[in-house]
Order: sequence, then structure tokens, then C-alpha cells
Amino acid sequence: MTRLFNEINLRLVMCAKRLDGETIRENDMGGGSGASVPKNAQTIENDEAVDQRLGETVRLLRQRAGFSIQDVANRTGLSTGMISQLERARAMPSVRTLRLLSIALDVPISYFFEASDAGEPQRYIVRKNDRRLLRLTASGVVKEALTPAEKGELELYELTLNPGGSSGTDFFQHTGEKAGYILSGSLRLWLDHEAHVLEAGDSFRFPSIVPHMFDNPTQQVARVIWVTTLRRTDPPAS
Repeated sequence: MTRLFNEINLRLVMCAKRLDGETIRENDMGGGSGASVPKNAQTIENDEAVDQRLGETVRLLRQRAGFSIQDVANRTGLSTGMISQLERARAMPSVRTLRLLSIALDVPISYFFEASDAGEPQRYIVRKNDRRLLRLTASGVVKEALTPAEKGELELYELTLNPGGSSGTDFFQHTGEKAGYILSGSLRLWLDHEAHVLEAGDSFRFPSIVPHMFDNPTQQVARVIWVTTLRRTDPPAS
């Protein structure tokens, strides 16, 4: 799996190019989240580069698995149009959408993260300066991978949630468990359509089959240690 991860990163560098036209955000089509912040030209260009890299990663992983766009749509419940837009950097996915794609493509969600510049990743250890990042600008979410790149049953992240940021507009279910610890700020965790507001020092654990989503309803940044386990032999719940 490390070889696959490195190969994808190499191909992303070779395939990188500037986008033309206007990028559509998934959250713009399905309800907003994340505070509106004026952007300068450099910020817009950086966001476009992130979108391009993420879309290229989805396309390479799909092709590597031998799936058509329709195959991925059938496995995720996403529309073929949405998947095509994601691959062409015309849409920015939510956390929920990336989780659906990771399950369908049988890779950790961390495969969608930006690789660090530290060179060859270590097999068992992640140094602070070597963390891989996932920036979902439209959702107001930044994820830092705390586990190595190799595929495993447990994924550990530090989640930064900007004011108004969220996992998306829909509830999500899959096999396995989730747990976490609030480092700072507040997190509103929705479990089976019931809201729980968690403060710094609070923690949680729940079966991932329970419909869930999260957001930050405050004006302060929230930081959370987030843990996910998956039983990959089971199909994702509908």
C-alpha cells in the first residue's frame, strides 16, 4: 500500500496543472457551511490547486481499482455527475463524500490527503512536521493524519473545524466505530438526529452505523482528536 501511495503522489506531481473556469463547491449546491471569508488571488489559486490534486487523486484511485464512474456511483450513492465534477475539480467534496469514496475505493481517507515534503514516510511513526493534510475549504475543515499512510483498521486525525464548519449537510452511516476528544472549542455532534454540544475535555464513542454528522456552531475554532475504525469486509450502510 505504501508503494501505491507513493505512485499516486508521483503521478499527481506529473499531472498537476492550472484550472480554467470557475470551480463549483459541493456545499454551494447542497447548503452552506463554513464562514464566508474574502479571498485574495493567492488564496484562490491555492484552493484551486487543492481541488485539482484531490480530483486527480480520486480519478487515479478509481482507475487503479478498475471502476467506471458509474461503478463508483453505485457503490457510494453519489451521482455520476457529482463524481465527474469532483474528478475535474469542478466540485469540492464534504467529509461525508470523501468517507463514501474511501469505502468504495477500499483505501483510508488519508489517501486523499496532501503528502508532506519530508520524503519517504515511516512505516509506523508520524512526526509532527510530517503530518499529511486534508483541507476542505468549502466545509471549513482541516484534517491532519496522525497515523501512517499504510492501510489499517484504525485512522487517527487532528480535526480543525472553523466557525460554521461541518462534515456536510447529510447524515452518514458505515460499519465500525468512531471516537474522539475535544482539545479546544466546541463541537456539535449529531447522533441519530439528536444534537450533543461537546466542550474542551469532553469525549465520545459511538457505532458508526448510527446516523451522524457534526458541525461547529460557535465563532471559535474547534480542535478535535478523531478516531475511526472500519471493518472493510462489510459493505457501507445505506
